[in-house]
Amino acid sequence: MVRYLFRKTLSWLVVIFLATNLAYLMAATFLDPRSNYAGRRPPLSSEQIADILTPFNLNPDVSLVQRWWTWFQGVILHWDWGVSPVGDAVQDQIDHRMLVSAQLLLLATILSVVMGVAVGVYTASRQYRRGDRAWQGISIILMNTHVVVASLVVVAAGLWINRVTGLRIFYVTGATSPDIVGFFPRLLNAGQHLLLPTIALVAISYAGYHMMQRSLLLDNISADYVRTARAKGLTRNQAVRRHALRTSIIPVATSVAFSIPGIFTGAVMTEQIFAWNGMGQYFIQTISRNDVHGATAVAAFSALMVGISAILADIFVVLLDPRVRVS
Repeated sequence: MVRYLFRKTLSWLVVIFLATNLAYLMAATFLDPRSNYAGRRPPLSSEQIADILTPFNLNPDVSLVQRWWTWFQGVILHWDWGVSPVGDAVQDQIDHRMLVSAQLLLLATILSVVMGVAVGVYTASRQYRRGDRAWQGISIILMNTHVVVASLVVVAAGLWINRVTGLRIFYVTGATSPDIVGFFPRLLNAGQHLLLPTIALVAISYAGYHMMQRSLLLDNISADYVRTARAKGLTRNQAVRRHALRTSIIPVATSVAFSIPGIFTGAVMTEQIFAWNGMGQYFIQTISRNDVHGATAVAAFSALMVGISAILADIFVVLLDPRVRVS
């Protein structure tokens, strides 16, 4: 197992290396940092713009190979991912925004998976009964609800609760309040900021896991190995929990693992509504600002997350499926 994971990790490092360098070459080819200065008043000459961009290694007049080599050396030798056209260090932005997105989205993903799998098992065990039909109706409605609508409803509910109680229970914008001092007060404040966006994300994302888990479990409940387990004396719930669920949860676990890249870069609208400066917003900003180094760093981070996801998916399958573990 260790040898297999080592080979897998090594192969993914090669893929990440190639994907990152390809992303740089494409970004440097199609993004034009000079356009950020096109509307300046008074206007800047081409020479002045070149003088600004050259220290940042963003001057398109310099050959692409030379720019790439300078960037490559900075990353390999100093872990320096360059600067944006306005002089911001890309590494600082990635470090900060990655943690912000992790706070917002990892918790929501964990809760969505737990809730979706639990509801999926509950409804599959009670197929076509009232509980099954009720949960299916709720999930179908939420699956077709846009994240903007869900977020606005949650914001309105939070503001209404604050107004009725006369307390500041929920915070609508931002990740934290800057004037809070002390570990536990800061922890409580972070939780108050986290509640509303987490509720919005869980409400729209658990339904997919619910429907997937329900369908997979229904396919396995009537399988021969489940009937054999029941013939040996297990109750229906025991057979479902010990055998059918273990097999049917493998595709769900794999799906969750490969959703990790989207966790960090896909929640653009949620971050915009709740004013969280995470990776989603940064991804949009790098494109709109023609930030070659920032766009490359986001691509490299996404490639890293894909590699981690692939390795986690393999580990999940081995842990859940004894046949794979034996092989």
